[in-house]
Parts: sequence; C-alpha cells; structure tokens
Amino acid sequence: MIKLLGKVPRNSYIAVSGGSDSMAALDFLHNGGRRNLVALHFNHGTEHADKAESLVRSFCLENEIPAVFGKISEEVPKGSSKEDFWRKQRYSFFNKVTSSNYDYGPVITCHHLDDAVETWLFTSLHGNPKIIPPKRGPYIRPFLLTNKESLTNWCLKRSVPYVFDPSNNDTKYMRNYIRHNIVPLTKNINPGLNKVIKKKILASFSEENN
Repeated sequence: MIKLLGKVPRNSYIAVSGGSDSMAALDFLHNGGRRNLVALHFNHGTEHADKAESLVRSFCLENEIPAVFGKISEEVPKGSSKEDFWRKQRYSFFNKVTSSNYDYGPVITCHHLDDAVETWLFTSLHGNPKIIPPKRGPYIRPFLLTNKESLTNWCLKRSVPYVFDPSNNDTKYMRNYIRHNIVPLTKNINPGLNKVIKKKILASFSEENN
C-alpha cells in the first residue's frame, strides 16, 4: 500500500529515474489528480541510461506530463566515488531547473522506507546514525513510509513500465552490499526493523512541522 507522508504541494517537480519506485510515484500522484507535476529525469550516461530516458519520455508524452531532461557531460574523476559523483551531478541539474522557474515549488524525490533502512544502517556503521529527512531545502520525500515492494506492485498492477538497472545487484557498491547482505542479516536479529525506522521518520516529520 502506498502511503504519503504529509501533503504534496501543488506545482511540484518530481525526480523520475525510470525505476519502479519513481515510476510508481509518478503514476500514483498523476492518477490521484495531481496534473500539475513536472517530471525531472537525469541521464547518468551508464549502460542502461538511454533506455531509462526513452521510457520516461514515452510515459510522460503518453500521459501528457511535462518533463525536463538533463544528461551528464563530465567523466567521473579518477579516485572519486561514481555514486557520489552521479548524485552531485543529478542534484546540480535539479537545482538549475528549479532555480529558473519560480512558479513551481518543491522537488519530490522517491526515497522509500527501504532506502531509509539502508541509510540508517550505513550511517550507523560509520558511527553517526541518520534518518533520511522528510524535507531538506526544496526537496521533499513523501514516500518514506512506503516500502519498495509496494511501489513495484503498483507498477505491476497498473502496467506501469519501468526499467531495472542490473548494477543495482552489484555488491561492489557499498549501498548494494548493505541492501543485499547486511539488511537481511539485521532483520534476522530484529524482524521489526522497518517499524523502528518508520517511527523515527514520523518523529522527524513531526519535529519539522512543529
């Protein structure tokens, strides 16, 4: 079941990668009558990036959803983390688009509950446990209470197309290693880990709105 954390403001942008989570979020909001969304897609130049961009373009065109597209123009610097470099380039694109259009409000990112669990474990292992904030600057994350399975099921039930990037299974990336190896082991110790993180998210959201 998809559940929103708070209200989604009118005239919002939404970051859409082409994966099941962001495609489900886009369709969920559009299907719910929010016809004032603008999709933002950033092509990272990876092996499957053009396929993802083509899918997002087709879906937005078919559903009459305005969209803005960007593409990476730099090589990953030697010795740098690919994930961190791609993230910085992506947010730079988002910031550039949003700063030129003052009629539109926040950028919705489709972080979900599984992302929050992984982030909490990752930061805990580095001695500084953190919860993904429901809001940070112009970015809001209304899907933090929904797990990835629910988002994927939304796509399957509504025949919403999405792409799967095989690199998500590559455990040489720390985030993937935590997702595929650490999270299952942790849930053997505490099967209610998702509920624990959900409570932390709700507490953070409550603090932001008081």
